Amino acid sequence: MGLPRREPAPAKLNLALHVTGRRDDGYHLLDSLVVFLTVGDVVTVAPGPLSLTLTGPFAAGLAADPDNLCLRAARLAGRDVAITLEKNLPVASGIGGGSADAAAVLRALGAQPRRPQDLGADVPVCLASRPMRMQGLGELLTPLPPLPPLHLVLVNPRLALSTPAVFKAMTRRDNAPMPDLLPDFPDAPALIGFLAECRNDLQPPAIALLPQIADCLAALEAAGAALPRMSGSGATCFGLFADAPAAQAAADAIAAENPGWWVTASGLAPASV
Repeated sequence: MGLPRREPAPAKLNLALHVTGRRDDGYHLLDSLVVFLTVGDVVTVAPGPLSLTLTGPFAAGLAADPDNLCLRAARLAGRDVAITLEKNLPVASGIGGGSADAAAVLRALGAQPRRPQDLGADVPVCLASRPMRMQGLGELLTPLPPLPPLHLVLVNPRLALSTPAVFKAMTRRDNAPMPDLLPDFPDAPALIGFLAECRNDLQPPAIALLPQIADCLAALEAAGAALPRMSGSGATCFGLFADAPAAQAAADAIAAENPGWWVTASGLAPASV
């Protein structure tokens, strides 16, 4: 595969996230519905030596140190390449930014490592970057039935949240999974109806650690969102809207009332990035 190569790293969104257990080694078992969005970071890979350059509005939140997931992905692929990461997503925000970036590096290099989960539990699903049911430690992936178009608003208070801290703050780890067989989703109301019966089990402990998440959820609800919910381990929250103009109008209103927040409207990314 010729270089340089530019590869999108779409944001990952957990429409639902059930924590169903914890293994003896401390790793948690998950059952999650994951989709990918039109917003995201961008990775460019060029001939080496191995390096990482950070650009974009959230570049200041990262360091180009050896433990950066982009560099770890290149080393896992056995390639000395020069990587530029355009960081458009907030850091440590529950929408898979680092995992999506690592997966984009692997895709750009045409690499298919045997254990991408060694880079992080979200990396296998981010490699696929298509709607999936994600189970186990994140390595058990089942394509979702076709989804209707979704129009979303994402809200983040520009405050990072530690994933290990959120898991540690959980009071129960043996929650019920989703049904074994998922229904079809012929339209957005059918999908929203199903999601309303699901949860993000990390949302209560995340709010306990960062009460501003509750403010984000309240702002989405006040703007008319269906199903305001947190993604991943937070702090990014999302709400669903009837159409793209309604989502954009809600995003504009929330941003005007909360100028310190990161707010954006988005849709679903194509099934293949």
